[in-house]
Amino acid sequence: MNTSQVITEDIVINYCATIPAFPAIICRILDTLEDEDANLNLLVEHIRQDPLITARILSVASRSANKTSSFATTNIFTACSMIGTSRVRQLTVLNSLAGFADKLLPDCTSSLYWQHSVSVGVCCEELARYSGLPSLSAQIAGLLHDIGHLWLSHYNQNADVSAWEHALTNNIGIVEVQRERFGVDHAVIGAWLTAHWGLPVDITAAVRYHHAPQAALDEPMVPLIHVAEVLANALDLTGRHENKVTSLSTEAFQKVGLELDSADPEVKARIQALFGRIVARSEHANAGFT
Repeated sequence: MNTSQVITEDIVINYCATIPAFPAIICRILDTLEDEDANLNLLVEHIRQDPLITARILSVASRSANKTSSFATTNIFTACSMIGTSRVRQLTVLNSLAGFADKLLPDCTSSLYWQHSVSVGVCCEELARYSGLPSLSAQIAGLLHDIGHLWLSHYNQNADVSAWEHALTNNIGIVEVQRERFGVDHAVIGAWLTAHWGLPVDITAAVRYHHAPQAALDEPMVPLIHVAEVLANALDLTGRHENKVTSLSTEAFQKVGLELDSADPEVKARIQALFGRIVARSEHANAGFT
C-alpha cells in the first residue's frame, strides 16, 4: 500500500469543507418525525424554496387527484395535505439527496451511483415494512449506504476508478481493494460522514457495517441494509457491471425475517410479492433521475 494514499477520519471531515453542504432538511425531518403537524409545516417551508421539489409535489398531487376528479392545485400546502406527510417526506428526502449527489459529482458517475442508491433505498424501505422497522430511516440509510464511494470519487477520482477496475478485473471485492490502497473502505468513510452530519446512530451503524453485518447484528438497521444491497445486486436492478453479490450473511437474512428457502406457500407468496414491489418501485423511482 502506498502510505501517501492512506485516508484518515481527519482527512474525510476536513475535506467536507470543500464539498456541497449536506441537506439540513434530512436531519430536521428525522428530528420531527413524531410531530406530524410540525413536520408538514417544516416541509412546506423547505419545499417552497426548491422549485424542483415544488414541481414534483404538485405533479404527484395532481395525478393523485385526477384519478377521481379533474381537480388541480398550485398551492403547495394544499398539495402536501392531499398526498400526506409521509409521502411528502419521502419525496423531499429523495429529491434533496439526489440534488446533493449531483452537486457532489456532476457527471455520469453520479447518475450510476444514484441509480444504485435509489434501488437500495427502495429495498430498505420495503424490507423495513416487511420487518416492522421505521421505513423512512431505512430509506435514508439505503440512499446513503455508499456515500463513501461518492466521497472517494470526489476526493481522488483517478484512484477510485483504478480501485474499481482492479476489483472487477481480478474478481476481488471492492472493500478489500480499498482497504489495501487507502487503508480504509467506503463503508467506514461513509460512517464518518454520516456521524459528522449529525444523522442518527442507527443510520451511521447501518452505513458502517453494510458489508460486515456480523459485527453489529443486534442493530436492526444493520442486517436490513446488508440484505437490501444483496437483493439490489442479485436482482440486478440497475444493470451495472458492479452488481455482484460479493458477500452474503445468512444471519442478516434471518434477522430481517426473509426465509428464502421456506417451503411454506404463504411465505413464498409474501416474498414473491415483496420482490415484485421492489423491482417495480426501483424502476419507477429511477425513471425520474435517468
